[in-house]
Amino acid sequence: MFKRIWTLFIARNKEFFRDKSALGWNILFPFLIIIGFSVMFSGNGQTSYKIGLFTIENSLNKTDDISDFKNKKYIQIIKFSSFDSAIYSLKHHKIDFIIDPLKNRYWTSKTSPNGKIVEDLFKSSICKNESKYIKESIKGNEVPYIEWLFPGIIGMNMMFSALFGVGYTVVRYRKNFVLKRLSVSPIKPFEFLSAQIISRLFLIAATTIIVYIGCFLIFDFQCHGSYFALILIFFLGGFSMIAMGLVIASRSSSEEFANGVLNLITWPMMFLSEVWFSLEGAKPWVKKFSLAFPLTHMIAGTRKIMNDGASLFEIKNHVIILFFMSVILLAIASYLFKWNKE
Repeated sequence: MFKRIWTLFIARNKEFFRDKSALGWNILFPFLIIIGFSVMFSGNGQTSYKIGLFTIENSLNKTDDISDFKNKKYIQIIKFSSFDSAIYSLKHHKIDFIIDPLKNRYWTSKTSPNGKIVEDLFKSSICKNESKYIKESIKGNEVPYIEWLFPGIIGMNMMFSALFGVGYTVVRYRKNFVLKRLSVSPIKPFEFLSAQIISRLFLIAATTIIVYIGCFLIFDFQCHGSYFALILIFFLGGFSMIAMGLVIASRSSSEEFANGVLNLITWPMMFLSEVWFSLEGAKPWVKKFSLAFPLTHMIAGTRKIMNDGASLFEIKNHVIILFFMSVILLAIASYLFKWNKE
């Protein structure tokens, strides 16, 4: 069994490495995105200002004196009922400013580029009541936007490589009768699927290491947490997305249909998994829906490790969810898999 899996593993790797355009694009694409965003967001890439507003007890009826500020263009109000969650969001630059109308106080981060701008806007809007409000400063753990973005770019590259690299390939094998020929060989479906998973994980790991080292040398990125935890979250995230690709390719023999389904999955996953921007302030159902994607948990766990120095125990929820996603998706793919066209 292991010899057959190894043979399929070698054959799939040779097929991939012979396709120079696919290999080059998998390595070049993340660099182009990182370099482009480093140029565009060398200052601050925010187009709007997110304001945290306490809504506990009777604070809502005391917001009349800041109504002009709330109605300004590019101001987005995000309501918080927990002081800790609001401060955490402020420290990690998910919001730019906090106002507590009940206590007549506001908070800003000294390290936030937007903080000073929002403070000036706030003061100009409440000039008649400025003396009522007391400023509370917090030294934030500033994470540059490009470092916040980096795990998302890596995750997005892994997503496309996992889904299209496996799903599209297996569909092509079925359409070209490669699977039909394999079905009369001693190879079992489990062995074939295992070889595809191992091969794609190897290729994803190789390209990710190249991109990571390259970005580390160019941009001096840092991983504040454990590399073991980082490798584990990458492994589980890649495994779960490969398994998802196998589910899509388990029966289909139409490349056009597979391409449509893969795009239908990848684009919502890319926009709702916080690859490009935080979902802070989004509707609750959007946040809940995003948790159905393995990319969401992989990127969230990666950011906590790289940006916040989180330990493996602190990201255990993401690890557990990714593990069960991988097992369930692989079981579904194995159950649905067919060698031949329907």
